[in-house]
Amino acid sequence: MTITLEKRGVSCVAELLDEDAPRTCEAVWNALPQGEAVQHAKYARNEVYTMVPRFAETEPGQENPTITPIPGDIVYFCFDGGMLDRSFKEDKNIDHLPGVIDLALFYGRNNLLINGDVGWVPGNVFATVVENLPAMAEACNDVWRSGSVGERLLYERLDR
Repeated sequence: MTITLEKRGVSCVAELLDEDAPRTCEAVWNALPQGEAVQHAKYARNEVYTMVPRFAETEPGQENPTITPIPGDIVYFCFDGGMLDRSFKEDKNIDHLPGVIDLALFYGRNNLLINGDVGWVPGNVFATVVENLPAMAEACNDVWRSGSVGERLLYERLDR
């Protein structure tokens, strides 16, 4: 699949990890394209993500989980509405949803998935970037430095 920062015009290619996270891969693949406003992590460090409405007929559950993603990891999180802070949900315009899916791209080292409100937040590593990570990392870092306003993070099928 391709992952794109639309406004910045930068994409990378990620390979699905079908053997390690088959349920998650199937759920995501069947729901593509996905994407919305990009956010940059506050706690996890080198992460950009987008939150979208739940799309899986049956949530995949935990598989191939991590709390220490490495550069190039693509991670799936499922959050119930009650797990997210009210002001966060209002700010992201997801307060009307019963829960959301967070699709995240980790672009640098030393990430740790912990949240001050709830503690450890393991996610499913379901893909890994195989092409153009350096350019994507530079663009992701620019989201941190310059801001995310008007930027969208898009996940789309790439049939080869």
